This record gives sequence, structure tokens and C-alpha cells, in this order.
Amino acid sequence: MSNIDMGEALAALAIDKGISVETLLGALADALESAYKRMPGANEYAWVTIDPDSFDIRVFAQEIDEDGEPYGDELDVTPDDFGRIAAMTARQVMTQRIREAERELKYEEYAGREGDIVTGIIQQTDSRYTLLDLGRVEALLPQAEQVPYERPAPNTRLKAYIVEVRRTSKGPQIVVSRTHPGLILELFKLEVPEIADGVVELRACAREPGHRTKIAVWSNDSNVDPVGACVGARGARVRQVVNELNGEKIDIVPFSDDPYDFVMKALSPAKVKEVRIDVETGTATVIVPDFQLSLAIGKEGQNARLAARLTGWRVDIKSETMLADEEAYQGEEWAQGEWVVDPASGEQVWVPAEGGPALSAQQWAHSGDDDAPKAEQTPVEAAEEPLVEEPLVEEPATEEPLVEEPATAEPVVEETT
Repeated sequence: MSNIDMGEALAALAIDKGISVETLLGALADALESAYKRMPGANEYAWVTIDPDSFDIRVFAQEIDEDGEPYGDELDVTPDDFGRIAAMTARQVMTQRIREAERELKYEEYAGREGDIVTGIIQQTDSRYTLLDLGRVEALLPQAEQVPYERPAPNTRLKAYIVEVRRTSKGPQIVVSRTHPGLILELFKLEVPEIADGVVELRACAREPGHRTKIAVWSNDSNVDPVGACVGARGARVRQVVNELNGEKIDIVPFSDDPYDFVMKALSPAKVKEVRIDVETGTATVIVPDFQLSLAIGKEGQNARLAARLTGWRVDIKSETMLADEEAYQGEEWAQGEWVVDPASGEQVWVPAEGGPALSAQQWAHSGDDDAPKAEQTPVEAAEEPLVEEPLVEEPATEEPLVEEPATAEPVVEETT
């Protein structure tokens, strides 16, 4: 093979493998150098040069001193039968270098694509993972990243979200996911031009894969409705996303900087009457009408869980009746303390939380009439008015003597004529 033919072969190989001609020339030079050093009588310090225009191959060498450093002039030591002897060795090394270059090229192609969406054809499915054919490489879909009960058929197309690209000895390993919340954003980017252009932003997302998803959207243009842009005409846009997710329900709510309004809208479709937020505990207490309580909580608490993840607040949902009962219960005054066993008598006694003497059960019962152990009573008042159990003294029963009143007969007056 002439040098011109070899140049044409390298150019065709570069196009076929998607590798530059310079990379192939470097791999060929390394292969020829390795082949030369295996020849008998070869110089220890030698290198191979290839002219990129004429593809003329030359071997140069230099002498080395005791320290292993090269010195002297560069000598042309190209063997006469160098091409025939080095053919097999160069072929093996060339094949290996081409494979390494292909692996590096594939890795660089996907290394910066974490967070992108790809479409692949399902090749193999088992209990551990699913393999997707992306064309030049294969993607790995682990069991943990699969939607529960989703079993796509082989040779079907599937969209997935790239979560990681690993460098391995066998080439790049691409890990994809079907449960990542980023999949929702990328699917909406494909269907909603406003999101792709940056006019509408997806600010928050909470998802239970295979069941339901809540997203909060925001518009940077006051003339564009973010919810309407995502839903589309007659729901055409969101329907495409739902179909790709195999029927997973999607709730789209407008994002708000006001936490009261955001929590209220996050519980959609339930109608909220009032929202109370405790910043210290991070709790949002939501008051809903009685007939909206089950809708606000959702099936197995799903709506409340998704709303809490979407807003970042701990959501506590109460009906109007529950709130009224709690307020009435808190309005009553209760004594603070606990019942403990007195080690001396073995009986239970009441120990007030504010301090003071312990009360027996009988003293507690009597003190209930005088309101002595109320919560507002101070320990000083309790000490000043100790309760003393009065002995029970039975009074002897005295019978009153029965006094018989003498019967008085009315005098009989006879009439005289």
C-alpha cells in the first residue's frame, strides 16, 4: 500500500468512526513506535513521525547518557523492512487505540448532558434494570428509577432523564430515570414553547411517580397566563405530557411569593377558607369547610403531602368544626400537675406543677368545689390555704318524746224551752 492509499484509508476510517484524522495519525505513530522497539537492535530512545501531507513514515532516535537523558543529534534509523515487520503489531495497537478514542468520544458526547432528556428503544428488561438503545451507546434504567407498575414492551420508544454519566473501562455508562422531577420540566419544555423561551418558569415540582404530580409555574410576562400556557387549547399540551407518563395526573397551580396564597393554591382543587402560618415551627394551618376536608387531604393524604413538598411548609388541615371544638376546649381552665404514688401511704396523690403540698384523692375531690387547684392559683395561695380533712363525727340520734294531748270534750248545752 502506498502512502497515498494509506492516507485515503485513514480518512475513510476517520469518517466511519467519527474520529479526526489527527487522532488516527497519533494512534498510528504510537503503534509504529511500539512495533519498532520490539525489533532486535532498536534504539532505546526513539519516536516515529508521520507527514500529514505525504504520509511519509520516519523513525528518529537519540543516544542517552547514564542518567537516561537523551543527547546528541537526531538520527534517522528507519529500517528498510519496517512496514512489513511492523504490520501486525501496528494493526493490533491501532485497533485498541481506535476503541479507546471511540469510548472517549462517546463519553464527551454525553458528559455534559446531565439533566437532558433522551429517547431510546427498549432492548432488554429484567427485575434489576432496563437497557435503552440511544444509537451509539446504551443507557441503563435501574429498578429504583423506574415508575412502579410501569412495564413497557420491548422495542418501544421511551423518554428518560439523564441523571449521571460514568466513565468505565468499557465505555461511558449513562444512567437515566423515569421518576426524577426534572423529567416533568423537560417534557413541558418540549410541549410548551413559552417554557423553552423562558417566558414561563417552572418554579417548584412535587411528584409521586405513577400517581400524581403538582407543579407551580410563574410568568415573566404579565400578558401571559402561566397556567393556560401549560394547559394549552382544550388541554392539548398537558395531555401530551400525561400520555408520555402513562396517565399520571398533573396539577398546575400558579406560583406566588405570598406563602398564604401559595399554600391556598397548592391544595387545589380543594377550596380553602383560611391559612395560618407559624414561621417558628414552619407549619401552615389550613382551615377548610367541612365538606372540603376529604378533598383537601386527598386519597391516603396524597394531596396534602404533595402540597407540603411543593410549598416547603408543614401543612396541617382542619375543618371548621374541628377548629371550633379545639378553641372551645382550649378556653377551659385545667389544673396542671400529675398523679403519682405516695411511697409512704401507697396511695395516689396529686402533685401540682406549680409546686405545693400533694393532695390525696379525697382532698382533690373536696378542693374541686372550692376551685383550689385551678391553673391560675399561685403556689403561695395554695400554701396559705391548706386543705385539712375534717373528721366525720356522727351525731347521736335523739328521739323526741311523744306527748299525748288530752282529749277535750266539747260541753253539751241543752236548750230550755
